[in-house]
Amino acid sequence: MTTIDLGQLKRVKAAELWKHEERDFTPWLATEDNISRLSDALGLEFQVEAIEVPVGPFSADILAKDTSDNYIVIENQFGKTDHDHLGKILTYAATLGAVAVVWVAERFTDEHRKAIEWLNEHTSEDLALYAVEIELWQIENSKPALRFNVLSRPTQIARDATAIKSAGPITERRKLQLEFWTKFREQLLKQKVVQSAQTPRPQYWFDVSLGRSNIVLSCIANTWGGRIGVRVYIGNKIADQALPQLEAQRKEIEVEIGEQLKWNPFPDKQDKIIVLDRAADLDDRQQWDSYVSWLVERVDKFRKVFGPRVKKLDLTHEAEDNA
Repeated sequence: MTTIDLGQLKRVKAAELWKHEERDFTPWLATEDNISRLSDALGLEFQVEAIEVPVGPFSADILAKDTSDNYIVIENQFGKTDHDHLGKILTYAATLGAVAVVWVAERFTDEHRKAIEWLNEHTSEDLALYAVEIELWQIENSKPALRFNVLSRPTQIARDATAIKSAGPITERRKLQLEFWTKFREQLLKQKVVQSAQTPRPQYWFDVSLGRSNIVLSCIANTWGGRIGVRVYIGNKIADQALPQLEAQRKEIEVEIGEQLKWNPFPDKQDKIIVLDRAADLDDRQQWDSYVSWLVERVDKFRKVFGPRVKKLDLTHEAEDNA
């Protein structure tokens, strides 16, 4: 009989790796790689704005923004959950006007898990709450491995309903856009262009993260003008700094994309865009497969070409202005 030597799997406490939750774990989680792991587990797209944000006498651990510039609060806790942190996450959500709150802890009591589920069912559809357990495992003396275990989240049905409600009255045009973006999102995820994507909405745009605040890939489905396209959408807070740095690489960017782009076609507007678009008759549903394929392929290219450049942008003046 063959003897199989198996290692012993054991649970590791967070305090064994990070001495202090506020000074050690929060900055670790707020780094780009680690916050991406959390966002992937949640199925959300967001980037960190700040850590230890003052809210009255307390501080929210991490303040993030999603692709629509909405606030997301992330509250961390070592050990098991308690009433104090439950009260804090609700206070932070109300004070900061957050659309989502992520409560990260080592262990959720049954009472607090049920509280999150109950709140998702009974509070405003404009607020989503997530309960996430940190799991740290080790085999013998191996390096610990971390897993974000999402225990509670709003149902997809609730998220879809929220998205539709927030968009206002549904006309036939908007209904068509919702169906088109639903099909587009399915292909984005199926082809693994992104790990997660926003909930489709009945509107002419669909945002995809580029890994930095105030700049996103904004796909368009313009039913009135008969066009679809992909835009690097740069918010006015960073536009004056970001656009010139990208324009300086215009030749290289267009070679890598393989097509000519429209750079800042509306110079009078404060927000700036770099766009690639084409004609499309969205009323002709038989063409949707080709339209979706075209968009997915361009989103993939834009992310690969613009993503690294966006992360390297020097936005020091923005940081000074917000200091």
